[in-house]
Parts: sequence; C-alpha cells; structure tokens
Amino acid sequence: MHGTAEVLFMDVDYRVTDMQIQDVELPTSAVSLVPGTGVSLSITNAYISVRGKWHVEYLFIDDDGWFDLAIRGLSITATIAVNNDGSGHPMVSTAYCTSSIGQVDITLHGGLSWLYQLFDGYINSALLDALRPQGEFYNIGQHKEPPFSPTPISLPAQGSKMMYIALSAFTLNSAGFVYNNAGVLKLYVTDDMIPSSFPFRLDTKTFGKLIPQIAKQYPGLMMKLLVKAVKEPNISFEPNNMTMQAISTVTAYAIQPNATLTPLFVLNVNASVSALIYVSGLRVAGNLTLNKIDMTLGTSYVGPFQVESLNNVFKTILTAAVIPKVNARLQQGYPLPAIGKMNLLNTQLQILKDYVLIGTDVQFMGLDLPDVL
Repeated sequence: MHGTAEVLFMDVDYRVTDMQIQDVELPTSAVSLVPGTGVSLSITNAYISVRGKWHVEYLFIDDDGWFDLAIRGLSITATIAVNNDGSGHPMVSTAYCTSSIGQVDITLHGGLSWLYQLFDGYINSALLDALRPQGEFYNIGQHKEPPFSPTPISLPAQGSKMMYIALSAFTLNSAGFVYNNAGVLKLYVTDDMIPSSFPFRLDTKTFGKLIPQIAKQYPGLMMKLLVKAVKEPNISFEPNNMTMQAISTVTAYAIQPNATLTPLFVLNVNASVSALIYVSGLRVAGNLTLNKIDMTLGTSYVGPFQVESLNNVFKTILTAAVIPKVNARLQQGYPLPAIGKMNLLNTQLQILKDYVLIGTDVQFMGLDLPDVL
C-alpha cells in the first residue's frame, strides 16, 4: 500500500510493505437460523494484530521503520438463504452481508517514529479508509485508483443453477487500467508475424508504394511497428453484446542494417472490436474480432502523406498479427472463484447491462466420505 498525503501543508509519500498477521481473536461468533430465510453467521468484536514495514519521503527526509497495527471491534454478519429451485434441488445464495471496524491503532518504531506518532489520529483514519473492501484489480506494487467508478448492477431473479457469478465491466476495465499503467499494453509487430500468403510484406518497398518518400529515403529495408495503448481499453456490456474501444498509437520504424530503428511516422488509431466471452473449465475466456478502425496522422518523419492510403494495410495487419496475439492471451482465460477440487457443469453465460452473469452447477471431486455400513 502506498500513496501521497498532505500533512501540515507538506506532501508526504508513504509506503507500507511486508504486512504479516501476528494474532487473531474471535471472542464472539454465532450461527443461528433465520425463519423463512436460512442461516445467519456472525462474528463480533474480533481482534487482529498486524506487523509490517513503513517508509516515508518528504522535503529532504527519507525515513523508514516498522509498525504494529491493532484492529479492534471487527464485526462481520452474513445471512445465507437456503431455498429450492422448484424441482427439489437445494439452492444457496447470500441474502445479506455487512462488515464494520470499530477501531484501528498503530504504533510506529524506528526512524523518527516519535514525531510521526503525533499524527496517529490522521494515520488511523487513513488506515480505516484503506481497509474498506474493494471490488477491482490493483497493481500490487503501485496501488492506484482508476479514474472511473463502478456502475450499480441489479441481478435478475435466478434459480435454476447451483451457483451464480457476476463479472462487471468495471472489474475488467480496472484490470485494463492496471495493465496500461504498468506499460504492458504494447506489442511489436514484425514481418515474420505476417502470414506468408499475404500479398505484402512489412518493409519499405510495400509502404513505399503508398508513401513514396519512404522508398526514396530508406530503400530495401525491413520495418517494425510498435502498437501501444494511449489509455486503458474501455469494455462495455449491453444485452447479448460486448464491445471494446481501444485508443492507441502505431509507430512505424525502418530497421537499419546495424539493427537501429529509424522512426518513419506515428498514427493515432481508434479501434472498435466485438468480443465473444465464454467459460472454459474453471476459467472465463474471450475472443476478439475487429469491427473498424479510424486513423489520423500524429507525426510524420518523412513528410506529409494521406493516411487513408494505409487503411487497408493496417486493418489487415491488426487482423492478422495484433488481434491473434491478444486472443492467444485471452484464450488462456482468467480463473473463476473455486473451492477445493470442483468442476463446473451445465454452465450458462448471459451478457446483460453492465455485467456478465455466469450460472452453473457444481460438482466436487475427490471428497473423502466416511464408509456407511
């Protein structure tokens, strides 16, 4: 966990790492029946102690040490509804769930801890905010909130499956935000990624037919393209339809005989793709199909030219080289929540407004059952 806080008109950069739970106490817990609903599970006045390391930077000071954190008055209440699906099969769902934290106390050690402890009220308040549950992706090393908020979703009444999982567009978009900030949403496209059956190659001869200046200035050279996201992709769900808008740049390079890259031009590309999403085993996977692209010239190092002349070439390159690479990663899938050794059976997937609903039956494997004589 890290960030920047304003303390006494100063910006203080802080980082908290290596947190380990030292002790857990559950003095009061209860399980009770809720008439007409199911079972209520509650834990009250729980206690957790955590030890970790801290590091701060402000003005000309760079300081670190360790801390002891005590969380008191932790309460969790959940109501599990038990019904039947109309055909005699049991059905379990969460009817209610809430949690609260009564008090957070932190004791700092090392460095200028005696000074920072004067601001323990501010620190404790900040920790309470940080401990609130989050339903999104984060970069483990660089925790940063996305510049958008989740849209409330309303789950339809369901009852034919044993388990339902809702995957919101916000969750996927927060993942894109993390990947983009980490700088991994980029791809180099080289000639060996273009199928040999295609009528053009990724070289200055091909592009020189569309932009004569390239053939004149850099004759007989191979080329390389860098496709890089400008911002996180935007995924949207509408009933029976999933689309993604991707804003990126494409930088074209000529590869010199000594392997250095000489930039030729930069294009701004806005691509729209349709997405097929499906469940494979215990993973949710996907496949993209290009709908259309809009391109404008960002920078030219070879003089002015008409971008429209490149539309067909770049649409072919995206279809043949870029999207297959993305699909190869998407087809590996992302794991769904699982308990022990379980299989998903009779899985159904619905694309609804702002989220995907996965309904499935569950089969548990390898359970050790007692012999009954």
